[in-house]
Amino acid sequence: MKLLVVIPTFNEVASIGAVVDSLLVLPVDLEVLVVDDNSPDGTGAIVSRIGSPRVHLLSRKEKAGLGGAYRAGIQWALDHSTFSHLVTMDGDGSHRAVDLAAMLLHARPEIDVVLGTRWMPGGAIENWPRYRQWLSRLGTSYARWALKLPFRDLTGGFRIYSRSLLERLRLDAIASDGYCFQIEMIRAASSAAAAMVESPITFVEREMGQSKMSKRIVREALIHVSIWGLQRRFEINADKLHYVK
Repeated sequence: MKLLVVIPTFNEVASIGAVVDSLLVLPVDLEVLVVDDNSPDGTGAIVSRIGSPRVHLLSRKEKAGLGGAYRAGIQWALDHSTFSHLVTMDGDGSHRAVDLAAMLLHARPEIDVVLGTRWMPGGAIENWPRYRQWLSRLGTSYARWALKLPFRDLTGGFRIYSRSLLERLRLDAIASDGYCFQIEMIRAASSAAAAMVESPITFVEREMGQSKMSKRIVREALIHVSIWGLQRRFEINADKLHYVK
């Protein structure tokens, strides 16, 4: 197993160095790809100065959405044939390297996706106000009902994907830009009959910087999930035809 950890960033200068360092000391074969959207705070420059051959920087010209950053990172991984698995995680310190080590225990050859899950036994949230917890729970509950998916944390971004699954998907059909991208990826994986398991994580709210959550992101997710739910119920644009090569 060889991992590529993809970390999208925008103004994460206060945390990105520590996040990368915490990954490089794990006793696993991994490399890190930071996908930076031209952060004005110099996040990209910090990554460039790390100077490790295991750390790569993919610079984009402007801030163009979380989904676009992940699509670029996934394509970069597929263009480099050495990686067997791709990990997605945040660059603000909310996702912990110690949880990645536990998630890797579930990444058996027959498993396509390991979802880092906050809302399951052993999972936890630190430093989130109650309204944010309820918003996340409500969003996942609605998506589970609308899309008929069984997973308990559809909006989380801490995951492990197998290369074989990513090669079966049509990335160009996964079009969401915001946090809805996380839901759409699991919808796509489900359409490809992927084997998926959940692993508990502790999500730690950032202590520095600003959250990227906004009303526009919430609205995008609500609209898209509602449309997808109706399509599923009326068998319009069947998921398999839409997402699978």
